[in-house]
Amino acid sequence: MRLHFAPITAVGAVLHPISHFHPRLTADSLRPYVGILGVLLGAIMSTLGSRVTSFGLADLRGGLHLGFDEGAWMTTSFAVGQMLVGVSCPYLGVIFGVRRVLLLGIILLFVASLLAPLSPNLEAFLAMQFLAGVGSGTFIPLTISFIVRSLPARLVVYGIAVYAMNSELSQNVAASLEGWYADNLSWRWITWQYCGMLPLMFACVWYGIPREDVKTELLHHLDWPGLAYAGLGFSLLYAGLDQGNRLDWTNSGLVNGLLISGALVTTAFVVRELWVSRQPFLNLRILMRHQLVLILLLLAGFRFIILSTAYIIPTYLQSVQNFRELQVGSVLLWIALPQLAIVLPLGYILQRVDGRWVLAIGTTCVGIACLMAAQLTSFWATDDFLASQILQALGQSFALTALIVLAVQAINPADALTIGALLQLSRLFGGEIGTAFMQTFVRMREQVHSNLIGLHVDSLASLTADRLAAYRNAVGTHTSDLAVVAGRATSLLASAVSKQAAVLSFIDGFLAAAVGAFLCLLLVAILPGPQKSPSPS
Repeated sequence: MRLHFAPITAVGAVLHPISHFHPRLTADSLRPYVGILGVLLGAIMSTLGSRVTSFGLADLRGGLHLGFDEGAWMTTSFAVGQMLVGVSCPYLGVIFGVRRVLLLGIILLFVASLLAPLSPNLEAFLAMQFLAGVGSGTFIPLTISFIVRSLPARLVVYGIAVYAMNSELSQNVAASLEGWYADNLSWRWITWQYCGMLPLMFACVWYGIPREDVKTELLHHLDWPGLAYAGLGFSLLYAGLDQGNRLDWTNSGLVNGLLISGALVTTAFVVRELWVSRQPFLNLRILMRHQLVLILLLLAGFRFIILSTAYIIPTYLQSVQNFRELQVGSVLLWIALPQLAIVLPLGYILQRVDGRWVLAIGTTCVGIACLMAAQLTSFWATDDFLASQILQALGQSFALTALIVLAVQAINPADALTIGALLQLSRLFGGEIGTAFMQTFVRMREQVHSNLIGLHVDSLASLTADRLAAYRNAVGTHTSDLAVVAGRATSLLASAVSKQAAVLSFIDGFLAAAVGAFLCLLLVAILPGPQKSPSPS
């Protein structure tokens, strides 16, 4: 079944009318491709921002002389900034022009990244992280729309495939980059790294994205209260989810306050958009469409699975095998590298095959990869993850690219802005819910397994006595104090129990991700085919 991209033309007519490009290679005909390079660079940096900071939290805390609890807000402040601007970005791009919004975001991210390592205290650093999040939060929401509007219809699917590849590539090279910075340069390069790429992005956007007039008439009709409710409510919910596992959810007054206040503000936003505002900021009534709801759920579900497994593998390697970031990166690179090889073949396939089949194949591959990784033992290291991670990399590329193509086909020109904002919400919340769930799930399962294993450690059993004797013999070569030897032997036994409990909890995590993939496969099975698009007129 051949894919048709008629909705793309319609969306382009609504958002930004562009002329047809002459087939000859001229300076003007190359401009859109330069602009696409710029927005793709932005998509890479937006994803890298949160991932590199997550891997480098220990180095950042050490460089700024902060404790664990203080440093935990570094990633939250960055993500909240992205959430705050991400909801409104499609509208800001239409009102002020994509070019202006992106250039402002580039400048903001550059200044914040440059000043963050020079911060005199935690408050200043968190403020810079928040501003960096606001700046980078403009990149991803405007990337897909510009690719769709700027490329000829026959090349749109290839542009989407490159975008999906960029997202996965940047997310999985983050550990290697952070480890290299820490070992060869300085912790400050965790934020300074953007200062080298942003000038190139600025030049590409300046040259490649056309200048647009400010649509002042839209400013007067925009639902500003609804915009404020959405940004504040979703940001509070996001912060509560991000801090929930660390503060033990409902046992923390701060988490309760963030989640309850976020829920109340979000409820006020929904009420306003459905019944109060005559020109709602988000037309939530389009959620009644069966196909759109399924696409949003699938996007959130895949972000859930991807970030769940992206949490499990580094955590296992760091906590069980004591790997550093560079060693963790050598495993995650096997998710990133296959993306480069399958971009063009995947685009070719999606032009000729129903995207639902490609989505189903990708989902199945991800589920099988999670089941393969669930065979984990405490002896697994880099090579043991190779087969499952390559399969997962292929599955994620197939699934995400096909899903974005189906989302573009589902866009009704009249609701393009609302759908763009909802897709960004699904992407951000799906990933955060996946990370928060997996952190809490693994922690609780580790406690359960530790308790169950401990019940079978009988101090009078011969196996326990033999294990303690072996530990005492190993420790006894370094000291002759019997009390110290006995204490260290007991400590080693407790460490072995903790290690096995952690491994079992990670196995449960992979099984939970496999269940998530199965549920996504069920959603794919009931996903209707692309509807015939309305006329651009």
